[in-house]
Amino acid sequence: MGFMDSVKAKLAPAKDKVSDLAQQHGDKIDQGLEKAARTVDEKTKGKYSDKIVTGTQKAKDAVEKLSNKDGNATPPPAA
Repeated sequence: MGFMDSVKAKLAPAKDKVSDLAQQHGDKIDQGLEKAARTVDEKTKGKYSDKIVTGTQKAKDAVEKLSNKDGNATPPPAA
């Protein structure tokens, strides 16, 4: 087993846990991202609004990707 295979094997349980948390709390994570984005935008007086929007969307996409364990493009149904 190569080094990267060993690292992937050791990180698999953590990835599964993060994926489970993203599935369970995705809506709260999105709300937190929106709140953080608004706060930063207010503090910077809108100077970086376009970058904040882009970064927020990328973060939301990453959370959605994490919450899709089976790789489907559609998110799982809410519990």
